[in-house]
Amino acid sequence: MTRIKIAIACQGGGSQTAFTAGVLKGLIERGVDRDFNVVSLSGTSGGAVCATLVWYSFWRGESPLWRRLIDFWKDNTAQDWAENAINRAVIEGLRLVNSGLVPTFQFSPSSPLVQSALSLATSGLRRTFSDFPTVLRKHIDFDEIAAWGPRAQPPVLILGAANVSTGKLAKFISRQEVIRLEHILASCAVPTIFPAVKIGEHAYWDGLFSDNPPVEVLIRHRIVGPENVPEEIWIIKINPTAFKSVPERPEVIFDRRNQMEGNISLFQQLEHLETINTVILDDGFRPEYLARFDVKGPIRFPKSFSTDLDKPYHIPWIEMPAEEQEIMDYEGKIDRSPENIERLLALGEAAAENFLTQRAAAVEANPTLGGRV
Repeated sequence: MTRIKIAIACQGGGSQTAFTAGVLKGLIERGVDRDFNVVSLSGTSGGAVCATLVWYSFWRGESPLWRRLIDFWKDNTAQDWAENAINRAVIEGLRLVNSGLVPTFQFSPSSPLVQSALSLATSGLRRTFSDFPTVLRKHIDFDEIAAWGPRAQPPVLILGAANVSTGKLAKFISRQEVIRLEHILASCAVPTIFPAVKIGEHAYWDGLFSDNPPVEVLIRHRIVGPENVPEEIWIIKINPTAFKSVPERPEVIFDRRNQMEGNISLFQQLEHLETINTVILDDGFRPEYLARFDVKGPIRFPKSFSTDLDKPYHIPWIEMPAEEQEIMDYEGKIDRSPENIERLLALGEAAAENFLTQRAAAVEANPTLGGRV
């Protein structure tokens, strides 16, 4: 039986992308790599980390594919009283600043003073907790990846970043170049927290400014390869779409602005893909052209899964329950407490199970919606 080609795109959201890790674990435990043909993985910021860890496990033939991902998140979680104290101090301090209760002072993350202060504050802590490159190197052997060279076979990995030098979107694509530590660091380089990451002659910031996550590129055959154009794209979404009230307090305004900024590039890409789907539905492409890329119709999913679009076809996303989205705030994106990380992992697993259950039920009720599962 031919398996449906899918791409999985992972939105960024700091510590909240532990939810993404839980979703990926849940999908893998329920046989996504067995029942579907995973042709590509994409991600931005924390989503880039999650996507890369799963991609790396794919290529190493590891079982279970989620083990390395979850081990990373355990290392990235505060484990003793000192790490938990630092975590609480940072969160509460930021919460006071964002609520306007204490003044804010702007410092460059590249400042020697800031670097010295961070080094002093994290002295004695585990390096895998206090130093991001260290924890990435522990769980990903970049020398091994370099020895592989660019990988044309699926799954293709695509990481989103923003080129500070040129102002253009940037993507690091495993089919075209060797994935490096600097690529992940660039995708995660929030300007107020991390210095810009220099790669060659250019400098890069967080992919929030470009693609969060890369989606549109997943159907570009010249980039992913004609044989890797997906029939469905599943988006693991962190930032809430809707908001019940008009933000008025400073901290609420800040939270909502951050959520909307994190979704802007995603919604723009979805509009572009809707246009392509419309052209396909209106027979705007010659059948022989679509056949070159094994495209049998629009990227599709049952209308019943729509969250804010009333279209016959669109791309589904997997996200937190509405009640959880309502309590999410910016400070939660830097909260690495065991309670927060473990809760998000569990929410992700539950969301994955719910998604696959509903998908299977919809396809059983109307097989034409789900292709060849």
